[in-house]
Amino acid sequence: MGSENVNTSAAGIPLWQRYADQFPVRENLVYLNHAAVSPLPRRCADALKHLADDCLHYGSLHYGEWLAAYDGLRAATARLINAEANEIALLKNTSEGIATIAMGLDWQPGDRMVGFREEFPANLYPWKRLEAKGIEVTWLSVYDSLETIDAACRGARLLSISFVQFLSGYRAPIQAIGEICKRNGCIYLVDAIQGLGAFPLDVRACHIDALAADGHKWLLGPEGCGVFYIKQELQDRVEPVEFGWTNVAGYNDYGSRDMTLRQDAGRYECGTLNTIGCFGLRASIEFLLEVGQRETGPVIQGLADRIAAGAQAKGYELFRERTPENGSGIVSFRKPGVESTEVVRRLREQKITAAPRAGWVRTSPHFYITPAEIDRMIDALP
Repeated sequence: MGSENVNTSAAGIPLWQRYADQFPVRENLVYLNHAAVSPLPRRCADALKHLADDCLHYGSLHYGEWLAAYDGLRAATARLINAEANEIALLKNTSEGIATIAMGLDWQPGDRMVGFREEFPANLYPWKRLEAKGIEVTWLSVYDSLETIDAACRGARLLSISFVQFLSGYRAPIQAIGEICKRNGCIYLVDAIQGLGAFPLDVRACHIDALAADGHKWLLGPEGCGVFYIKQELQDRVEPVEFGWTNVAGYNDYGSRDMTLRQDAGRYECGTLNTIGCFGLRASIEFLLEVGQRETGPVIQGLADRIAAGAQAKGYELFRERTPENGSGIVSFRKPGVESTEVVRRLREQKITAAPRAGWVRTSPHFYITPAEIDRMIDALP
């Protein structure tokens, strides 16, 4: 199955061992479904419990802690992606971030954008709606060459692509596409939900103008709390479509009727935030920053490579061949004559989680999974 030290850190201690106390889920399951909903690490759960207990006993007396949690989450997210805190908004999910760009730009007749056919609906439906309203969309495949993408970007106003594809696990050449977008003056939007938290992502180096990601997958956070990056220079070109009391600069003055927008990405925050979610997601991102994205990336890719090799050895076909450049934490496979739902059911009977997706078995290990647990899953495949 490959090297046993697939998730050994630079210090010589396997990551799963170093952080074993953070993942009690391993006492119950071999959890290979982080591309759907991740278990919470202990630090996240503790942060959620802290706020719940505090509200139980004190209500909103410690509201200053809430404000610190919001600011802390923006700061941690900015550190994670090499942005500034004033470029981070706290939203509900990835879809809201993508929709903020799709609906907030002042699209004009004759405008054109570049979209990709294989995308998850959150990064497909908004562009289909624009297309129905007369905006031209050049539809490509995520597997098209950089030359094809470059040609499509000429004259396009925006390109939107996922960091990692939800089914194939294909990790796009994000930096190369960013260089294409910059060269062509094309706004670059990245749906990062299937890669952020697993692999390093630098919005400056990759020339990313806007990025959205929910917290409940590779970021190891709770559902319903996401992060949205929008470059400072782009903010005046994207109108907040959802508009409430906190979009404005003077939102703390409830008697004011001045609707001047906030001078940062907070202008896209429409009303009360998911406070308990912010407590949890901040703890998770700070935890991932401590572990280090340059450590988790190779570990996750190595575990996924181990799954791919093991599944193939048992007669399964991969959705797409993996390479060091395009591999991610997602591996999808199937075997003729064996239903994916049946494979997932049989794995679940042995306390191994995976997901059936469009006729494929999709697996997605995070860094705390051990090589032995991967081998246990492979052995359990029918």
